[in-house]
Amino acid sequence: MNRILAYACLLLSITWAANAQTKSTYSAYELFHPLWNFQSNSPYRSGAGIPGPSYWQNSADYKIQVSLDEEARKISGDVEITYKNNSPDKLSFLWLQLDQNSFNTQSRGGKTTPISGGRFGNVGFDGGYKIESVLVDGKASPFIVEDTRMQIRLAQPLAEKLGQAKIKIVYSFTSPKNGSDRMGLQETKNGMIFQVAQWFPRMCVYDDIEGWNVLPYLGAGEFYLEYGNFEYAINVPASHLVVGSGELVNPTEVFTAEQVKRWNAAANSEITVIIRGEDEVKNPASRPAKDRLTWKFKCQNARDVAFATSKSFIMDAARINLPSGKKSMAISVYPEESNGKNSWGRSTEYVKASIEYYSKWLYEYTYPSATNVAGIVSGMEYPGIIFCGFRDQTAALWGVTDHEFGHNWFPMIVGTNERKFPWMDEGFNTFINFYSTDAFNDGEYKNRKFDMHQIAKAMFRENADPIMSIPDVVQPRNLGWEAYNKPGFGLKILREQILGADRFDYAFKNYIKNWAFKHPTPYDFFHAMEDGAGEDLTWFWRQWFFELWKLDQSVSDVVYVDQNPTNGAIVTIKNLDKMIMPGIVEVELSDGKKERYTFPVEIWQRGGNWDFKTNTTLPIRSVTIDPDHVFPDLNPQNNTWKPYSYRVPKAN
Repeated sequence: MNRILAYACLLLSITWAANAQTKSTYSAYELFHPLWNFQSNSPYRSGAGIPGPSYWQNSADYKIQVSLDEEARKISGDVEITYKNNSPDKLSFLWLQLDQNSFNTQSRGGKTTPISGGRFGNVGFDGGYKIESVLVDGKASPFIVEDTRMQIRLAQPLAEKLGQAKIKIVYSFTSPKNGSDRMGLQETKNGMIFQVAQWFPRMCVYDDIEGWNVLPYLGAGEFYLEYGNFEYAINVPASHLVVGSGELVNPTEVFTAEQVKRWNAAANSEITVIIRGEDEVKNPASRPAKDRLTWKFKCQNARDVAFATSKSFIMDAARINLPSGKKSMAISVYPEESNGKNSWGRSTEYVKASIEYYSKWLYEYTYPSATNVAGIVSGMEYPGIIFCGFRDQTAALWGVTDHEFGHNWFPMIVGTNERKFPWMDEGFNTFINFYSTDAFNDGEYKNRKFDMHQIAKAMFRENADPIMSIPDVVQPRNLGWEAYNKPGFGLKILREQILGADRFDYAFKNYIKNWAFKHPTPYDFFHAMEDGAGEDLTWFWRQWFFELWKLDQSVSDVVYVDQNPTNGAIVTIKNLDKMIMPGIVEVELSDGKKERYTFPVEIWQRGGNWDFKTNTTLPIRSVTIDPDHVFPDLNPQNNTWKPYSYRVPKAN
């Protein structure tokens, strides 16, 4: 009796230990909370995730004239801003962004740069704006500069809904060699490449959510900008070629007659046309015989502009075909070191393919040109122009080109707040890049099939940060995952496994159309997707974007009905951690045939266990949950059930 009792206690302890190892931490009440994403609408923003009937946003038009001192690496000139107050508020002061001020050891960006430095380091350079004068409506105006922000204090408040001010600022700055990998200087054998951005004082956004958005520029957080029209003129040595956001309006003044001819041919060519070849770069006859030239550009309905200039540039271009029949130009400029069919010689082909793909799928590209610039910057986007690494080749060059031009949809067309929500541009862009890369040139650089079980190990690593974090708060080692990869994979799962391509795309394209050239918040996106797809996705947004929850699905038990395989079986699946996903279960029979059972997330609404009956009539060889590895299951070892096999010991 004592031996039987001891054996029973041992079985109980083993059972308790097994249960302890598989005890679920999942809470349906926490995940399906009815008020978590429950918000009332306002006249400005509808609960449907669309702009409300009284939605407003301010605007800023810019006229800029600058000159480059190549030897001193100095930009100097002036900007005239026409700022329109469409808000219901009187504005007693205005805030502007002075991002160049971060490129200084004494700035907040400099003082918060670790000793080890990094991509967004700002030390070792005494940069920043030199502000010579500030006029408002022709009169000198008091102003203060606080790090990367400037406040202009108005003599009279700017009237609500129709107030307008003309601000003229005379300024200069010296370009850093590497401005947080957003701009900078690259030496080449034939001259310096200037990739120039954040090069004029820009208006901060005043919106219905926060009023003035004045987070300082530290490097990791990017930009939040008002829309407007730009006219700008760049005076440089005549040996230079200049490219910029928008349309070059005076090509006949800055190109040679032969280059104008080639430029016009490229505008109508499906294949790349050389505007200035490698063999012409050192030939003085490839440039007009003048001392200096002024290149003039305009860019309509944009949030920013950037440009690049160098005497080392090779230039080529081709036509971009848009769904409406409108035309745009794909342009590439790069030095001799970057030339070649495995490198930047294919850049224009990549630009053209990327722009055409997204225009057909999402929303038509809106600028008259799309320009790729080789230089020191490893990858950075601006309206109609991107900066990429001059040593990039083959798949790497396609990837960075496609990624940076994907940004012309997020955030150039859909104007989100990158200072606070990097996943709304980087994550969205990573997501759309999956599909453009698979499509390019019949899959030349096609993505391998992603094994989300393997990816889960990196996604749910220790010391991760929530996606919904300010980028300057995210640890530098985590930014790639939290801003790019995790949101990108999340949207891929939402499209392919939860909503399906049709419902996802319909809702997503309506979101883009409704918020084109406007300022949506994360909640506007969440509500737009839910309304457009007809699905309550509160559970998904919370677990994926706000929390650090993990996924662990398992098959815990299989029992034949009446202990007879011909009667089918009861399968028990479990959700052991706080994240959930739909249940995809594959049953393999003794004859090798397989059956699939799929369950929506609603099976988890009453707890972490779910039983279902199979229709099998043969013994079961195995039962596996998530057999295709489409969900990031952190513990796939418990995903498969197999019947116990007993080995009869040999007789002594």
